[in-house]
Amino acid sequence: MLTIYGVYRSRASRCLWMAGEAGLPFRHVPVIQAYRLPDPDAPGAPLHTRHPDFLRVNPAGQIPALEDDGLVLAESLAITLYLAKRHGGALGPADLAEDARMTAWAFWAATEVESRALEILYGMLPDPPAGRGRAQAETAIAALRAPFALLDAALAGTGWLVGGRFTVADLIVAEVLRYAQPAGTLFAAAPRVAAWIAACQARPACRAMLAARAAEPA
Repeated sequence: MLTIYGVYRSRASRCLWMAGEAGLPFRHVPVIQAYRLPDPDAPGAPLHTRHPDFLRVNPAGQIPALEDDGLVLAESLAITLYLAKRHGGALGPADLAEDARMTAWAFWAATEVESRALEILYGMLPDPPAGRGRAQAETAIAALRAPFALLDAALAGTGWLVGGRFTVADLIVAEVLRYAQPAGTLFAAAPRVAAWIAACQARPACRAMLAARAAEPA
């Protein structure tokens, strides 16, 4: 059976949403990040990224990871795109051109948006981690205005990123932009982006993923 390793409070969220969106039966193994545990080696500690059992799956010690019909795969974008292509039907590409556009949007989200969106997410917490705060969040907000404008223009035609329908490209980009949602001014300045992410997050599979994420310990 398809197996996805990783907790919902990680980049495994995009893979778990994809599996739910495609209606796939799968086994979920909740592997937590070792750095989140006070003592990963304590007796009774939950399965974590440094545990020998998980390192046999992914020697890099990172989540998510996937096992499917003999394939072992790491990296959340690779896993999510793989699930869409193999199991996703219309969520995946209809042809090589759509495949290229979906891959391009996934890379765009990872390289142009994600690190800055995370600065917003952490910097706007009431008690931000060391080295992150409101100043870093404001810098990230300013840097994301141009990418948000680009995305807003891309959504002008059909309201979706590829093929005039919801696909894995929308799923990946929406999950990355979720990190930036504390910055309401970014979305107010890009109304098509605001409407699009609301539509993505209203999908039943996304709502189920977000509910499972919220139920996990912070």
